[in-house]
Amino acid sequence: MFVCSCFGVTEAQVKKHAEEGACTPRQIASACKAGTDCGSCVRRIQALLGRGACPRRELADEGRPVLSDLVDAPVPAPVAMPATAMPATAALTVAALTAAAAEAA
Repeated sequence: MFVCSCFGVTEAQVKKHAEEGACTPRQIASACKAGTDCGSCVRRIQALLGRGACPRRELADEGRPVLSDLVDAPVPAPVAMPATAMPATAALTVAALTAAAAEAA
């Protein structure tokens, strides 16, 4: 039976993603797009997920940080974007700000 007719996602697919660790409608949406178009299937997805075991939900219920494993993750360095990659209006804004800063100094 289809849960999401917008993307043709079946009940079996939602259950499969849940077995693989998705325990919220948002995580199901990330896995298969269900619930991201008209949204009429979100309640059905919630019903299928129920209140079963979910490690992240259990941590949250205990008041413990859910994303603690991300705290130690390295933060990527910012990437400099060449002026040629910027839209013309952004390049003009940068040029104007640079000129204004030079005049103020």
